[in-house]
Amino acid sequence: MENMEKRIELEKRGRPAEEILDLNLDNCRSTQISGLTDDFKVLESLSLINVGLTTLKGFPNLPNLKKLELSDNRISNGLHFLHGCPKLSYLNLSGNKIKDLETLEPLKKLPALSNLDLFNCEVTNLENYREKVFETLDGLQFLDGYDRNDQEQEDDEDDDDDDEGAGESEKVFETLDGLQFLDGYDRNDQEQEDDEDDDDDDEGAGENGNGECSEESDEEEGNGELEEDDDEDDDDDDEDGEDDDDDDDDEGEEQNDTEIGLSYLQKSGLEEDSEGEDFEPGDDEEDDDDDEDEDLEGEANEGESRGVKRKKPDDDEDEAD
Repeated sequence: MENMEKRIELEKRGRPAEEILDLNLDNCRSTQISGLTDDFKVLESLSLINVGLTTLKGFPNLPNLKKLELSDNRISNGLHFLHGCPKLSYLNLSGNKIKDLETLEPLKKLPALSNLDLFNCEVTNLENYREKVFETLDGLQFLDGYDRNDQEQEDDEDDDDDDEGAGESEKVFETLDGLQFLDGYDRNDQEQEDDEDDDDDDEGAGENGNGECSEESDEEEGNGELEEDDDEDDDDDDEDGEDDDDDDDDEGEEQNDTEIGLSYLQKSGLEEDSEGEDFEPGDDEEDDDDDEDEDLEGEANEGESRGVKRKKPDDDEDEAD
């Protein structure tokens, strides 16, 4: 089980006690203060949550201490051991064994005390607990997170703590002239740069460069693909054009054949017409009539001739007579 002295040495990290502004000793096991001395002259924030303290005996004089966390311990009295902390403004005693208002009387001698937390202590069960505590501690502004008018505390104190922290940093830089960085920041509150970040930036730049090259190559490939697509489209157009030409040629041949056939038929018709000019249907009928007339004439002539011959005997008879 880790004791307070060993924990303090770990938290110091090789730094002298005179340079430490913030000290966290939460959950280290000890029933009383040990290893914490007056050497922590610039200490402003101390946390002793859930340590197991039953008393504050041996608490050092910390002239710059402003914030003290003592919650979840077993403290029932002995608050007068805090009189060596005149700048103490925030005190958290929640979860301890404080049962009555008389235990709080020593806090009157802490002129800077403005914020007190007694949540989950037995004293909070007293009638008119809040009014009595505010009457006992005239300078108190907030009790258990609320003011005298039951208005909840705002977070302005956190901003004040940041400002106070900045002032503390200046004190440390003044004490240690050669110090360049404190808690990762320089005298001008500029964050310390990490070499790894620079390396990462360089690598990132290289990757970006490669990315640009890859993008250019992708663009070239894209252009190549577009050109290939254009060539394919041209080939398709050529093939379509050839097919169209072939179709046109076939149609033209068919049209020519049709024209030739029509011209042939027209020519044949013309020849038939030319041959048919000498032929008239009426001529055949006239020829037939002429033939009939000739036949009739021939028959008549024959009849006449026959009559003439028949007449000769009469003539002869007349002559005989």
